[in-house]
Amino acid sequence: MNPNLIADRPTFVTHLECSLTGERYAADRLHGLSRAGKPLLVRYDLDMVRAAVPRATIAARPTDLWRWRELLPVRRTSSIVSLGEIETPLIAIPRSSGGPNVLVKDEGRLPTGSFKARGLVMAVAMARELGVTRIAMPTNGNAGAALAAYASRVGIETIVFCPDDTPEINVREIAMQGARAYRVNGLIDECGAIVGKGAAEGRWFDFSTLKEPYRIEGKKTMGLELAAQFGWRLPRAIFYPTGGGTGLIGMWKAFDEMEQIGWIGAERPKMFAVQASGCAPIVKAFEAGEEHAERWTDAHTVAAGIRVPRAIGDFLILRAVRESGGKALAVGDPAILKAVEDCARRDGLLLCPEGGATLAAYRAALADGLVDEEDEVVLFNCATGLKYPMPEANQALDKNAVIDFGTL
Repeated sequence: MNPNLIADRPTFVTHLECSLTGERYAADRLHGLSRAGKPLLVRYDLDMVRAAVPRATIAARPTDLWRWRELLPVRRTSSIVSLGEIETPLIAIPRSSGGPNVLVKDEGRLPTGSFKARGLVMAVAMARELGVTRIAMPTNGNAGAALAAYASRVGIETIVFCPDDTPEINVREIAMQGARAYRVNGLIDECGAIVGKGAAEGRWFDFSTLKEPYRIEGKKTMGLELAAQFGWRLPRAIFYPTGGGTGLIGMWKAFDEMEQIGWIGAERPKMFAVQASGCAPIVKAFEAGEEHAERWTDAHTVAAGIRVPRAIGDFLILRAVRESGGKALAVGDPAILKAVEDCARRDGLLLCPEGGATLAAYRAALADGLVDEEDEVVLFNCATGLKYPMPEANQALDKNAVIDFGTL
């Protein structure tokens, strides 16, 4: 049995903090947004972590998500829920990227096939610890699937609301794994409004992106893993598919925590927030020099996971991008689909559309001189490409006819 899942380990959470005002909130209590209506961030006694957990201790453990227990919010070992959250591999794609040091962090290897497993495993573990029995959430697909799987595993009742054009495989996956799935004639923020109304009436706890504090803590393990995989340093640039932006915010938090503990230095990657040109509120705000993004109207893209018209953590995304010297980039659907095809045909790695967006954005950034072709770069493929539509492959042979082998 994996010791990360069964061994009691010290915890170091001190409090929660409003991401806008800094107001403190008590740990070990159920919270949604802060009084200012902004996400809460979990804070730790990092001096105690430094004293108690040498980097070598972390390096010696099995390399799954739960190796980072001392930097995670779960207090009780009995609260942990797991479906096998591995450390995801870094895969070179030299032929399709044109860069010798471009790596894809393939999050499609995680349970339920997407990086949503990181955030939802942590959020569900904390819901279990804090006594939540009924959860609702809006989703474009993969988050709902991850929530359904983990919540079902611990007996938490779950209701999920999906835009009516959510990929069929995602809706069926959510329902198959025990949640009640409803299609809604609207976008994800409109599904979120339904969740919020039900939560206000006391019908369930709202698990919308960043409306509870713990998905960030699960997603930040991407940053922790990267540091370990790079020998306790960081790549030159990260391209991250950005809808709600939890992972980008989480990684930026992880880098700060690791520096304070003494595990890494002060150098940071350039953070590129990648959006689709049909839904790019963060890009628009970045280019306008704004701190907050306006809701994007008529949102549309083949990359459903980044079709988020309004992100509640917009200011946290924009801060991380600006502080890192990075940029918010938008790429069109044709470039996204071309990147997916090129990576599959030339490097053998089947990206999801959102992962394709990061490759398309990298190509644009390279052409514009925002990154150098020798730079170490990480692109995030957030889900397995097997969940998404593929071109038809309908060539056939008649075994009883004469076969012209020269044409095959």
